[in-house]
Amino acid sequence: MLATPSDAQPAASATLSAAERQRYARHLSLAEIGEAGQARLRAARVLIVGAGGLGCPAALYLAAAGVGTIGLIDFDRVEESNLQRQVLFTGEDIGELKAERACARLAALNPGVQLIAHAIELCAANVRETFAPYDLIVDGSDRIGTRYLVNDACVLYGKPLVSAAIHRFEGQAMSYVPGRGPCYRCLFPEIAEGTLPSCSQAGVLGVLPGVLGSLQATEAIKLLLDIGTPLLGRVLIYDGLSMRFDEFRIERRAECAVCGDHPSIHAPQDPPGFCTIEEQRRVPRLLPRELAAALARASGSLRLIDVREPDEFARGHLPGAINVPLPRIEQQGLALPAEGGASADRLVFICRSGARSLRACALVRRSAGREVLQLEGGLLAWREAVDPALAL
Repeated sequence: MLATPSDAQPAASATLSAAERQRYARHLSLAEIGEAGQARLRAARVLIVGAGGLGCPAALYLAAAGVGTIGLIDFDRVEESNLQRQVLFTGEDIGELKAERACARLAALNPGVQLIAHAIELCAANVRETFAPYDLIVDGSDRIGTRYLVNDACVLYGKPLVSAAIHRFEGQAMSYVPGRGPCYRCLFPEIAEGTLPSCSQAGVLGVLPGVLGSLQATEAIKLLLDIGTPLLGRVLIYDGLSMRFDEFRIERRAECAVCGDHPSIHAPQDPPGFCTIEEQRRVPRLLPRELAAALARASGSLRLIDVREPDEFARGHLPGAINVPLPRIEQQGLALPAEGGASADRLVFICRSGARSLRACALVRRSAGREVLQLEGGLLAWREAVDPALAL
C-alpha cells in the first residue's frame, strides 16, 4: 500500500488477522517474536536512507517481515549499472525515480505495508522533518557527507540508527541507540568527501550489499523488538573473499563532536556539494531535439559537459563533450580547460538519465557567469529521440 507521511498511521491493535497469522506463521513460531512481537513490527515505522545496493535488500526483508510503515529516501533515478546489485529494480525501471519504483516493488511483495517514497535529497534543512515520524533509521547511503548527516541527526533527535558501508569485497555494520553507546563519529571523527573511492571507481561485488543489507534488516528487527544483542559498541566486518566475519569494539569518545561531553555540533550540517530541491527545480532544461537543433545552428555557443564517471564517458558520449564527473564538481566546483569552447555562452550538462546533471547544474548556476542548462532525460532520452546508435 503506497501512502503519504500523513496517511501512514501505525496499527494500534495487538490482534493479528487470519491473513497476517498465515503470512507471518514462521515468526509466530519464534518465542522471541510471537503474536505480540509481530503486532509490534506492524506498528513500527522505519526510514531507509538510500534505495541502492544496501537499501534494496534491507527494504525487501523489512517489508517481508511486516514492518508496518517503511519510508525510502532517494532522489536518484535507476541506471543500468545499478541492476548488478540493486535487486528491487529491473530494466523497465531505468530512468525512473528509485524511491518510487522501490516502493512499488515492495507494495507488490507485501500489500499490508504502508510505503512512503521520499524522492528528495536529504539535507540539514529537511532532516528533522523527514526523520520525525519514524522510530528507527537504516542508513544505506553511499556518500560520506550523508552518513555524517544521518548520524548527527539521529544523535540530536534521539533516533536509533543501523548503519552499513561497502567497498569492493568488504563491508561493515554497526548500530547506534541514543544513550547506549558510541555513534558513527566516535568511530570516524572526520573523513573528507572524496577520500574513499565510490563504487563506480573501486567496483563492488554484486552480492556484497545483499549480505550487509540483510544484516541491517536483522539489526533493525532486533532493535524494534528489543531482542538479542545489537551491534552497540561493536563494528561487524565481513570479508567476502575470505568468507569470514570479524568484529572490533569501539567506545564512546568523550570528545566526540556530536555525542561527546561537550559537543560542537548542535545541528546537522549540509554535506559537501549539497543543493536544495528548489535550486534543482529552477534549472532550465533542453529536450534532446531542442539540443540537437541548437547544436546544428550554432555549436560554438554551446559547451557540452558530461558529468558521468570516466568509464561511462569512454563507452559513448556526444561529439565535443568534455568529461567532468559530478563528484569533482561537488568537491571543487567547475574548472574547464581553456581549449575547445571555453568562451561558449551556454553550458549544457549531460548524464545518463538526468539526475546527476540536474544536481551539477544547480551547483554551477550559483557561480557561473554563463547560461547553464540540463539535457532533460539524459543520454537515454537522446538515444531514443535523436541517435539510436549512441553507445552507453
